[in-house]
Amino acid sequence: MSNESLGLTPYVSLGTFVIPLGGKYPVFLAGILLYLFCVFCNVTLLAVIVLRRNLHKPVYFILLSLPLNDLMGITAMLPKVLLGVLTETNRIPYPLCVLQAFLLHLYGGGILFILAAMAFDRYVAICMPLRYSAVMTPRTVVCVVALVWSLDLVLITLLFSLQSRLPRCRSVIANVFCDNPSLLKLMCGDTSINNVVGLFNTAVMQAASVSVQAFSYVRILITCMVSRRTHAKKKAINTCVAQLLILIIFEIVGTFTILSHRFQDVSSDVQKIMGVLIFIISPLLNPLVYGLYTSEIRNTLLRLWKNRVFV
Repeated sequence: MSNESLGLTPYVSLGTFVIPLGGKYPVFLAGILLYLFCVFCNVTLLAVIVLRRNLHKPVYFILLSLPLNDLMGITAMLPKVLLGVLTETNRIPYPLCVLQAFLLHLYGGGILFILAAMAFDRYVAICMPLRYSAVMTPRTVVCVVALVWSLDLVLITLLFSLQSRLPRCRSVIANVFCDNPSLLKLMCGDTSINNVVGLFNTAVMQAASVSVQAFSYVRILITCMVSRRTHAKKKAINTCVAQLLILIIFEIVGTFTILSHRFQDVSSDVQKIMGVLIFIISPLLNPLVYGLYTSEIRNTLLRLWKNRVFV
């Protein structure tokens, strides 16, 4: 059955935030400044890693994927949400709604896989320092990065390809952005397979990421405890703190977002804000955290700031 026969428009209506009269302009301005700041920080991190030869190492080549993923996530979500705040008519063409949902889910899975790849690199560097160059060869690093993106892309493509078999019979989404659960609510027919695949994808992503990181950081912790070199311990801990911090923050915000939809007492605006935070926290904190905790990036940025120009 076609969308025309169901009386559907080619647009999807999204939810909006309840903002007091006259408050939408400050909210829009603050959101735009936040977006530009996130873009600036992530582009700066990308540029520093690409342009500075002292950062052309396996760990930083893997790290390149993180700002790219963050830029994709925040760009797919925040500008459209801010436009809805400004115009108070949050409509989006259905194909763009599907594209937004696809990119946002790709972003979420990307964070988990990228952090797992970075944890594995730190495990090899700290627990097998003499074999690091032999294990993390340029070919190995390229294969790791390719595996991260291809696995993420395959899982998300599988999830969204199942939607094409179902007709759409609704055009209103309660959320302020498009995601897979919201899109499923627009469909007619049996969505049980979609739900099972969605849970499977989530389980695979979480299990793969958490298991790799847990194994890596436990082995790193054991290595640091038995090591007699105080400087080596401190360097190893500082290296891993940044990645653990990003993972913990992402998981906490994600957990609170899920829980906010499970309790009826939580207002819809709080649920919407928690959903938006998932796509803002990481793009905002990642470049700041890695700039502060990673000595090579921090020192490189300080030298560039003093010189005021890339050389």
